[in-house]
Amino acid sequence: MPHTRAAAHPRYDALLAEWNELLRRCQSTDSDAPDPEPYGRELLERWAEPQRRYHTVDHLAEVLARTTELTAYADDPDTVALGAWFHDAVYRPDRSENEERSADLARRALTEAGVDADRTDEVIRLVRLTITHDPAPGDANGDVLCDADLAVLAGDPASYAAYAAAVRDEYSFVPDADFRSGRAAVLRQLLALPQLFRTPYGQEHWERTARRNLATELELLDA
Repeated sequence: MPHTRAAAHPRYDALLAEWNELLRRCQSTDSDAPDPEPYGRELLERWAEPQRRYHTVDHLAEVLARTTELTAYADDPDTVALGAWFHDAVYRPDRSENEERSADLARRALTEAGVDADRTDEVIRLVRLTITHDPAPGDANGDVLCDADLAVLAGDPASYAAYAAAVRDEYSFVPDADFRSGRAAVLRQLLALPQLFRTPYGQEHWERTARRNLATELELLDA
């Protein structure tokens, strides 16, 4: 295999193996279902694109780990995991339609890979849900994916500072004043949610720390 940005990642082989097992479980029983590996390689290459600073292979690995941590709360853990793989598979920081384009990619890839229409539609719905991170009451799959995606907000001070710096680096083309204004609006939107986390685990272990981190960053931006 040629050397690529993705293949250089220390977790590449483990993530690719995880993908292969996941897709095999989700494919139809048709013996003609295609090999999962080329789809996994393409996804990992997307996550390793050079314009990414936060939405990287590391972020993918972290979200997958959190979905595993929250497995007990999902109605369909495998579908949630597919949602994690695709939720930022298309990502350009200078564009606003990333989630929609990621959902389109999920539809094309999963249909071609032999995943049934109902599961594919649920993956697409979950990817689009990461626009707002505001699942409806009773949306167990949505609760898990959104909590997993937002778990970074509950890091210790050093981890949160590294996350915030990576986000700023990803938007390095935006002037400081404009970035501060836009970032502050995102933080206020998150803080305005009645709950950042919807699973009992997230509410117990992540909610308070995440709100403190968000409030601290907002204070620094407003200073």
